[in-house]
Amino acid sequence: MRNLLLLASLCLLTCCTDPPAQPISVPTALNSSDVSLVVLGNVQDAGAPHVACRKDCCKDLFDHPDVKRQVTSLGIIDRISGKTYLFEASPDLTRQTKALKTAAGTDQELPDGIFLTHAHIGHYAGLMYLGKEATNADRVPVYAMPRMRSFLTNDGPWSQLVSTNNIALQRLTADSTLQLTPQLQVTPFRVPHRDEFSETVGYLISGPNHKALFIPDIDKWEKWDRRIEDLIAEVDYAFLDGTFYDAAELNTRDISQIPHPFVSESMQRFAALSAAEKAKINFIHFNHTNRLLVTDSEETKEVIRQGFQVADFGEQFGL
Repeated sequence: MRNLLLLASLCLLTCCTDPPAQPISVPTALNSSDVSLVVLGNVQDAGAPHVACRKDCCKDLFDHPDVKRQVTSLGIIDRISGKTYLFEASPDLTRQTKALKTAAGTDQELPDGIFLTHAHIGHYAGLMYLGKEATNADRVPVYAMPRMRSFLTNDGPWSQLVSTNNIALQRLTADSTLQLTPQLQVTPFRVPHRDEFSETVGYLISGPNHKALFIPDIDKWEKWDRRIEDLIAEVDYAFLDGTFYDAAELNTRDISQIPHPFVSESMQRFAALSAAEKAKINFIHFNHTNRLLVTDSEETKEVIRQGFQVADFGEQFGL
């Protein structure tokens, strides 16, 4: 089910006076299915290294950035229709759109649509790169729920993207399926989260052969009026909120004020699932303190030992 991609080096364009940009490893289009999903990032909103972080988890990253440490985003490639889509407009959108283009093997720099989950910085702030100060895009379709559309329309600086036609807002309705191409459907659904400026949604992404679930942010599974196990049973891949491994890792803030299902809690909840069901689950959206960002950490080994997966930049999944 999980196809690791070949990694290639991609250098971003820079001004001639700037030092060469650090190459980023991106997925290639080789041996990919006609419709596929690619992981373009797995880090929580503020990225890694984290601003003002003095912890060991960030110390080396300030001097030696890891180009795979991109903020959470998924790309969808439909090679039959020649379309690409981005789920989340993260602060790393510049590199992620280039990676999506490379994976799709297309000349098109920007995706045919961007789907947003909610108004927290890691999920929509990348829209700024579509504005006049950056690429000055022409009506990139941005799919959003009602409160999210209102926020983007009425609150600056995002409202300028709308008024100058850099983005074209598209309506989403909870639990209503949108047919993007003959091979691709997307269904948004509400999830409980800290909804200061918008509602929060997850997505069911359906291709011709397989389905994927994307829930990067949710408060706690128990707060939801749906059973996550029922949705896992309906899909082939489930990319689920793994922000914190456990309650102990964050010792600088009151973790009760930023509720997420700890990975340790989720594994305990899903312990009774079959091996096949567990293998569908790919934890994603890791805080900079989360040891699942370290490939050979004891936490990563424990997740794999229990039969689950850790979403990693560059992985591609056939839809």
